[in-house]
Parts: sequence; structure tokens; C-alpha cells
Amino acid sequence: MTIEIGDKAPDFTLSTDGNGKITLSKLRGQKVVLYFYPKDDTSGCTAEACGFRDSFPKFGKVEATVIGISKDSVASHDKFKKKHELPFILASDAEGKVCESYGVWVEKSMYGRKYMGIERATFLIDEKGVVRGVWRKVKVPGHVDALLAAARAL
Repeated sequence: MTIEIGDKAPDFTLSTDGNGKITLSKLRGQKVVLYFYPKDDTSGCTAEACGFRDSFPKFGKVEATVIGISKDSVASHDKFKKKHELPFILASDAEGKVCESYGVWVEKSMYGRKYMGIERATFLIDEKGVVRGVWRKVKVPGHVDALLAAARAL
């Protein structure tokens, strides 16, 4: 399944850091930045998370909620969040259903070995639950700034 601009964002309820729960449809009325990343505390994922952390006040000014999603456990998210002082929600998609519904669970290749994993991707969702921006195969440098500009333009 592939999500495109103009599609209704697939709803979900996931467990989050701090023993919480998040349901996408309950966030109607605000913009949502949904970013999928492969693994807590790896170099690229840490750089991306810290980029969101450093720009977090700016996302607040455009009334956008930031949510990071990976297949890591809630306990792993708690450690990652504490270690890097991340002020936004990290949701655990341990079963991979949300990753599949957003089309980010893909075949990857490293050193000639093929395996399934999360493609780094971000979705910008408007106040009505409609996808207004899609970034796939995200390269971390400059990504947060591009996303912030898109959120401001909504």
C-alpha cells in the first residue's frame, strides 16, 4: 500500500513512550508530522530525532504535533527519549501494521543482503486527517527544515 498526497491518513492507535497511547484520529484539528524511522539510537535515526528536537518549538508555533514511529519497544523508546531529551511522542509499532498501512515496510539491501525494514519516511497530515506531504527515502540533512516550511504553508 502506498499513501499519496490527498489520501486520508490511515488511522491507528499505538502504545507510546511513558506507557501512553496515541490515536491519530483524536488529533484532528491539528497538523501532524508522522515520521517513520528504522531503529532507536542508531546514527541516522538519532540525527533525525535530534533535528526534530531542536526545531520542536517551531513546530509548536505552526500547531503541528510530531510523532516518531518505529518497531522498537516502548521500553526502547523510553531510553532513547531520555538519552536525547526528545520532547515529542515516540510510538511503538511492534507488529508493523502501521508501517505496512503507510507503505514504509519495504525490502532493503545492505552489502548485497536483502531484508525487510522501515524506509525512513515522513507524512505531513492536515487538520482534517488528509495527507498533504510525503517524503520517502528521507536524507536527514535539511529534512526537518523542509518539513517545517511545508507545515507553515498549510
